Amino acid sequence: MISESGKIFIIDDDERVRRSLSLLMVSTGYEVNTYSAAEEFISSGESNVTGCILLDIFLDGASGLDMQEEISKKFFCLPIIYITGQGDIPMSVQAFKKGAINFLQKPVDDQLLLVAVEEALIQSRERYNEKQEEIQLNSLVNSLTNRELQIYRLLITGMLNKQIAAELNIAEHTVKLHRGKITGKLGVKSVAELVKLAQKLNLV
Repeated sequence: MISESGKIFIIDDDERVRRSLSLLMVSTGYEVNTYSAAEEFISSGESNVTGCILLDIFLDGASGLDMQEEISKKFFCLPIIYITGQGDIPMSVQAFKKGAINFLQKPVDDQLLLVAVEEALIQSRERYNEKQEEIQLNSLVNSLTNRELQIYRLLITGMLNKQIAAELNIAEHTVKLHRGKITGKLGVKSVAELVKLAQKLNLV
């Protein structure tokens, strides 16, 4: 049973395989897009969706392994499931090291594939939510003025108001005013929350 909808991207240079996988996914309730080459998929532009990628290792042109890093970078929210008739253990190890979440041999058992897809969709939604949170937090931080950001970076190091004032050669009262604006814009109340936010954005 599908927990939530998600789009399945099938990349395989064998038309029969694309058709077979597509029919299975559609019959189960998924929306499906198919591609004969990884380059075609990369240029499709559908990067801000949840779902997963069913990718053949051996493709005409660049192989799935060759394109995996580029695919993973652009389509962060789409986990990769490899499906191949010629894969071996070294290939599967390389695929996992590059971030693939499953490696299935052809002919693939339908039920095994559907379970793998459901697992991938769960991970996809987690990645999507993380990405949306990151975008939202970046938007909040970008609302800070240069001076506020400067003071924010000093606050999360544990410096006191008077130390920040001395560091920036401004009045302590000015630091307090900026600090109030910073916590207001970011929607936090304590230095601990400021630090936690900075850690999520790799500002620490």
